Amino acid sequence: MEMTSRVEVEEEGDNNKGSMWDLDQKLDQPMDEEAGRLRNTYREKKFSQLLLLRLAFQSLGVVYGDLGTSPLYVFYNTFPHGIKDPEDVIGALSLIIYSLTLIPLLKYVFIVCRANDNGQGGTFALYSLLCRHANVRTIPNQHRTDEELTTYSRSTFHEQSFAAKTQRWLERYVFRKNALLILVLVGTCMVIGDGILTPAISVLSASGGIKVNHPQLSNDVVTVVAVVILVGLFSMQHYGTDKVGWLFAPIVLLWFLLIGGIGLFNIWKYDTGVLKAFSPVYIYKYLRKGGKDGWTSLGGIMLSITGIEALFADLAHFPVAAIQIAFTVVVFPCLLLAYSGQAAYLMQNTDHVVDAFYRSIPQSIYWPVFIVATAAAVVASQATISATFSIIKQALALGCFPRVKVVHTSKKFLGQIYIPDMNWILMILCICVTAGFQNQSQIGNAYGTAVVIVMLVTTFLMILIMLLVWRCHWILVVLFTGLSLVVECTYFSAVLFKIDQGGWVPLVIAAAFLIIMYVWHYGTLKRYEFEMHSKVSMAWIVGLGPSLGLVRVPGIGLVYTELASGVPHIFSHFITNLPAIHSVVVFVCVKYLPVYTVPEEERFLVKRIGPKNFHMFRCVARYGYKDLHKKDDDFEKKLFESLFLFVRLESMMEGFSDSDEYSLYGQETERSREALLNRNGNMSPSLADPTISSIDSIVQFKSPSQANLTVRSSGQRSSQAEVDEREFLNNCRDAGVVHIMGNTVVRARRDSRFYKKIAVDYIYAFLRKICRENSMILNVPHESLLNVGQIFYV
Repeated sequence: MEMTSRVEVEEEGDNNKGSMWDLDQKLDQPMDEEAGRLRNTYREKKFSQLLLLRLAFQSLGVVYGDLGTSPLYVFYNTFPHGIKDPEDVIGALSLIIYSLTLIPLLKYVFIVCRANDNGQGGTFALYSLLCRHANVRTIPNQHRTDEELTTYSRSTFHEQSFAAKTQRWLERYVFRKNALLILVLVGTCMVIGDGILTPAISVLSASGGIKVNHPQLSNDVVTVVAVVILVGLFSMQHYGTDKVGWLFAPIVLLWFLLIGGIGLFNIWKYDTGVLKAFSPVYIYKYLRKGGKDGWTSLGGIMLSITGIEALFADLAHFPVAAIQIAFTVVVFPCLLLAYSGQAAYLMQNTDHVVDAFYRSIPQSIYWPVFIVATAAAVVASQATISATFSIIKQALALGCFPRVKVVHTSKKFLGQIYIPDMNWILMILCICVTAGFQNQSQIGNAYGTAVVIVMLVTTFLMILIMLLVWRCHWILVVLFTGLSLVVECTYFSAVLFKIDQGGWVPLVIAAAFLIIMYVWHYGTLKRYEFEMHSKVSMAWIVGLGPSLGLVRVPGIGLVYTELASGVPHIFSHFITNLPAIHSVVVFVCVKYLPVYTVPEEERFLVKRIGPKNFHMFRCVARYGYKDLHKKDDDFEKKLFESLFLFVRLESMMEGFSDSDEYSLYGQETERSREALLNRNGNMSPSLADPTISSIDSIVQFKSPSQANLTVRSSGQRSSQAEVDEREFLNNCRDAGVVHIMGNTVVRARRDSRFYKKIAVDYIYAFLRKICRENSMILNVPHESLLNVGQIFYV
C-alpha cells in the first residue's frame, strides 16, 4: 500500500512536473525580482549619493567663489581708521559669525534656494514664479493654453484662502503690478552693479598682497596689476567657461582649505580667547561701546555675506541639496575658522588691520597662498559676471531689457552664455571703479550698498512666494520677514552713512540701468497695446475674398507680430500699400513665457485663420527665459514641419469635431506624432479622446466610437484634400519664403508731459537705434527680409 502510494505520488509528481516547476518559478521569480529591485535601489541610492557629493564639489567653483573671497577685505573695511581697542575685534567677529549664520546659512541656503524656478535662481526667477500664480504681468499676452505646458507648474488654492486674497489684492490695480515690476528691476540693477564691483574689489584685494612683501611699491602698481587681470578676465569671456570650468572647483576648494587651515593655526598660535565671540553678548557690548562709529562699521561687517546674490543667481545646474552640503560641510566651517584666525592675529597685531589677511599667513606658504588667492578672486569674479549675464538674459526674455546679442558658449550646458555688449560695458565700468577709487574701503562701501538692497528685494519677493506659491501659514511668513528685515534694515541703515564715501556708485549705476530697463519695458508695452487696439477684424478679411483683393503670387509670407490672436495692423498696412500678397500667409508670434524653458516638442501652436481657400495660418512660437535662438536652429524648417503636421491633423479630424479650428499643440508626445503621420484610416488609441487646444478655444473631441466612425467615413474625402493642400504648401515653399516684419516707430503725442517726451522720443528712440534688430535675434536671412514701417503715438 505504501509502495503504491509512493508510486502514485511519484507518477502524479511526474505528470505534474511542469506545473510544479512553473509554480516554483513563479514563487522564486518574485523573490528574485524583489532581491534585484532591492539591489538596484541600493545601487541607485549609492550612485545618487556619489553624484550629489560630486555636484556639491562642483558647486564650490560656481556658487561660492564670491562668498569665499570676502576674508580678503572684511576686517579692513570694518576698521578703516584702525583698531582702537582689541576687544572691538571680538565684537566684530561675533557680528560676522551671526551674520553668516542668519543670512547665508539659514535664509539663503535653506529657505531662499528652495524658491527656485525649476532650478533657476535670481530675482527674475522669483518674478516668473509669481507671474504663474497671479496675473501680475504688465504685458497681457498670456493665454490659458500656456498653462498646459509641462514646465508651467503652478499650484491652485481655495477661493477663500489667504493666498487667494493675496492674489486678488495684487491683481486689483495696475499700480501694484508696476510696483512689483519696479522692485524686481531694482534688484536686477543691483545684481548688475555687483557684476561691476565684485571683480573690482576681489582682484584689487588679491593684488594688494604684493605690497606686504614689497612695501616700497606704490598703490599705482597694485592698481595696474589689478586692471591687467581684469582686462584679461573680461577679454576671455567669449570663450566661455566650458573648457576651464573644471578648474574652478579645485581652486575654490583649495582656497577654503587654506584659509580654514591658516585660521586654525592662527587661533592656536595667537589667541584662543577669540572663540568667546560665539556668545552674542559681545555684539551688544560692541554696539553700545562703539556708538555711531560702531554702527557705521556694520557696513564693513556686511561684506562678510557678499556673494549670496550670486549664490542664488547661479543655481542653474546644481540641486539645492548639493548647495546645502557644500555650504554646511566646507564653506561655513572654513569661513568661521578664517575670520576667527584673522581676529586672533589682530588681537596681537592691531596695527596690521590694513593687510590683515596677508599678514596673518605663515611666511613659509605666503606666495602659494597669494597665487591661490588671486586665482580664487578671478573665479569669484567669473561667477558674478556669469550671474549678471544670466539675469540680463532673463530680463531680455521678459521684455525688460533692450535686444542684445546672446551667445551660447557651451553645447553641454544651457545656462552658459555670453553677452558681448554687456561684457565690454561691465569691463569699462569695472576698470573705472578700480582705477578711480584705488581704495578697498570706498569700493567696499559701494559693494555693501548694492548687496544689502538685493537682499531687501529678495526678502520682499519671498513674502509673496511664501504666501502664493508655498502657501505658508501667516505666522511663518511674519517670522521669516521679521528676522530678515531686522538684520537687513540694520545693515541698510549702516550703509546709508557711507553714501558719500563710495556708496553712491551702485546707486548711480542702478539708476541708469533702471531708467533704461523701465523705459524699454514701457515702450514694449505701448507697442503691444497699439497692436491689440488696432488689429484687423476677421469680418473685413473675409469680406475681401480668397484673393484678399490683391494678386496672390506664389510663395509664403511669414508676417511677424506680437499678437497671439487676431490679424495685426501691419497686415492691413501692407496690403493697402502693395498690389500683391503671397499665396500662403502665416502670422508668426514669438512669445516668451514666465517659464525657464519650453520643450522643443511643445514649442509651436498652429491654427488656421479664415476659410481654407484663404490659405492663412497663425503660428505661435513659445520660449522660456532660458531658451536661446541659436544660429544652428532652423526656425523656418521647424515652423513648416509644424504647419504640415497641423494640416495632416486637421484632415484626419475633419467632420469629427464640432469646430473647424485646430492647433498643433505642443503637448503631443512623439507617439502621438507618429500616430498622426500614420497613413491608416484608424485612429490610434492614444488619440482617441484628447483635448485639442486652439488659440481662441479649447475643443473637446467626441467619444472614441464616434471618432473612429467619422474618420472612416470621411477618410477618402479628407485624404485627397490634405494631399492637395500639402502639395500646394510645398510648391509655395519652393517658390520662396519672405519674412515680413514691422518697423514700428513710437512717438509721444504733442500734448504729452515733458518727461514722457524725453522717455519716448529720446531714450526709447535711442535704445531702439542702438539695439539689435528683431531680425538679427531671430536669425532671419537678410536677403528674404521685408520691413514694413509704421508710426504710432502714445
